[in-house]
Amino acid sequence: MKKLPAEIVASLLAVTTVLMAQLPYQLPVWAIFVSWAGTFAMGGPSAANLKRIWPVMPIGAFTGFLIVLGFTQASHLFTGSAFVIAQMVILFVLNAGMMLLGRLPAFSFIPGMFFGFASFFATMFGGFGFVPHSPFAALCATILMNAVGPAYAWITANFSTHHAHHDAHAAEPVAGQLRQKA
Repeated sequence: MKKLPAEIVASLLAVTTVLMAQLPYQLPVWAIFVSWAGTFAMGGPSAANLKRIWPVMPIGAFTGFLIVLGFTQASHLFTGSAFVIAQMVILFVLNAGMMLLGRLPAFSFIPGMFFGFASFFATMFGGFGFVPHSPFAALCATILMNAVGPAYAWITANFSTHHAHHDAHAAEPVAGQLRQKA
């Protein structure tokens, strides 16, 4: 069976996200695209890379979840400058703790942690997920959607044909022409 071009397979997968974003679930489909692209940015969906990315994205999302809970608790205890300082301490401690986990071989892909971290905050403060603005719902939705991205990367890589990459020097004449026109 002849494989379709990667552009077609990836676009067909992207179309499925339209259904995921619909009510009542309002899933944060951008979290799929973040982890899908991140998988290719780390070299593609090899077994080794999938073992590196899947465990760390939930760590990032969970760290974001703890930060939101910490900020909420601090908002009941502090005001003004004391509240800002409390937020800074909470963020510092939890972010440093998350990154320290990267020293363990199983969790060494720190950029993947930030895929989950950023996806959580976008979900939480964007009002997406099963229950808008619920930290727990945002955590669950983020973990689910981040997990789909590497699977989509694997499907794209294994069920499509890829175009040949252009030689890096092939773009030189075009870049030179653009510089001359500027």
